[in-house]
Amino acid sequence: MTFDEARAQFPVCRQFAYLNAGSAGPLPRAAVDAARESLERDLREGRSGKGYIEEIIEQRERIRGAIAAVLGTKAELVALTESTTRGCQIVIAGLGLGADDEVVTSAEEHFGLLGPLQGSGARVVVAEADEEGLLAAVTPRTRLIAVSHVLWTTGRRLDLARLRRSDGPPVLVDGAQSAGAIPVDLAGADFYTVSAQKWLCGPDPTGALFVRDPERLRVMLPSAFSPQSHESDGSFVPKGGARRFDSGWIGAPTLAGLEAALGVHPEWRYDAAAEAAARCRELVVPLADVVTPAGHSTLVSFHPPGDAAELVAALAEQGVIVRQVPPRNLVRASCGWWTSDDDLRRLAAGLGG
Repeated sequence: MTFDEARAQFPVCRQFAYLNAGSAGPLPRAAVDAARESLERDLREGRSGKGYIEEIIEQRERIRGAIAAVLGTKAELVALTESTTRGCQIVIAGLGLGADDEVVTSAEEHFGLLGPLQGSGARVVVAEADEEGLLAAVTPRTRLIAVSHVLWTTGRRLDLARLRRSDGPPVLVDGAQSAGAIPVDLAGADFYTVSAQKWLCGPDPTGALFVRDPERLRVMLPSAFSPQSHESDGSFVPKGGARRFDSGWIGAPTLAGLEAALGVHPEWRYDAAAEAAARCRELVVPLADVVTPAGHSTLVSFHPPGDAAELVAALAEQGVIVRQVPPRNLVRASCGWWTSDDDLRRLAAGLGG
């Protein structure tokens, strides 16, 4: 598949320089066609029957396998969720954290992670967003290190292997800005979340959760997919592997769209995305204060000469879609494997280049 053929899958790219996959990726035509076909079938034939349910279960398993391939792991270690936030909730609840425990996180995390941490009742220790600062904050009371692989603010990539130690606490990784954008090595993670609507270009709400050792995490937020069997009082035997953590029903049209989206990514996607980010950085550095370290991710965040919100709005009027990162006065451009040089030149032109 050539670059032009691959990019043509995204109709939004015909009109816009779409540089906001860090919020929501562009939808491929195949995903919308598949979702529409599934929805039309539901309209004609209804949403019930043994065959209907069995087909959805089979589709969930195919999607589980496809996401496992993205993460480089086994399907039985992957749960299907609605979002990264839901994955974080599943892990934090399952660990049974309480007031006597500490969790270490960084000063650059999204509320999708911070909110569940605060809700756990544990003491949340906020450290500098680097490996040394995070490790220095760990004490004998630390039950969890919870960080992003790629920081949603600055685009800095953390070295997870340095954080996860054999004698240390488990590591929960927010993979919202990494899964599907850069190659993932799970060696540094005990838990790793996926936002499938971002870099994997799936519909909302879709996501996943990697659990290294499912037997060591309690099922505290059970769904209808959790039990292998259950009693009339609700007591249950959980399914094997991470399937016990599947967070609930995802409708057939959404599943169809996600499965189709997972099938459009070319083998060269990571190299192309990295090249686009490097080119974006090259064009923006003379025009703004870029804070993303070179080669770290597919995000390029920068302080504009003026107000970030005003610049984002002005760029949108010119057909260039980026986002503001409040309250840091940052503008963030997301570079995918579908990003063209013309997209990036349009961004530079909007910055006055």
